[in-house]
Amino acid sequence: MDCKNLELFETKLHKISIKGHFKLKMFKKLDIKSKLSNLGIVENMIDTITQDAGINKDNYGKILVSTMEAVNNAIIHGNKSDENKSVYIEFLLKNNIVQITITDQGNGFKPDKVPDPTKPENIEAINGRGVFLMKKLADEIEFNEKGNSVKMTFKNIIS
Repeated sequence: MDCKNLELFETKLHKISIKGHFKLKMFKKLDIKSKLSNLGIVENMIDTITQDAGINKDNYGKILVSTMEAVNNAIIHGNKSDENKSVYIEFLLKNNIVQITITDQGNGFKPDKVPDPTKPENIEAINGRGVFLMKKLADEIEFNEKGNSVKMTFKNIIS
């Protein structure tokens, strides 16, 4: 595993006590090369962050699956598995909300043009399930205008 890819460029963790309650704020960024073997780095980051923040198991699963799908799509579809291109992952936890943004260096796509994989004519299609899963698992999802960046929001994630 390439140590350069393991580097977390920015990490901030703050616990602020407010009348017996605490607010947890965390921001992490990760930059990986477009290789499927780097998915393990992303999974390790999610494991560490969710454990450190006390995110419950149900939300851990939603965050993990959605993030892995988005990064996989960024590597394969966005960057066309070009190892000279990078995928950027940003993780923000604030006020019991997690926002994860995944950006690739590709040309983008039109998310509204992705066929619904639950329709009979698409059941046997090998592509198209990642965006569907991300939309089902995240509380909110938005793509930038270019279509090369997705922000997923998960609410009420700490038990």
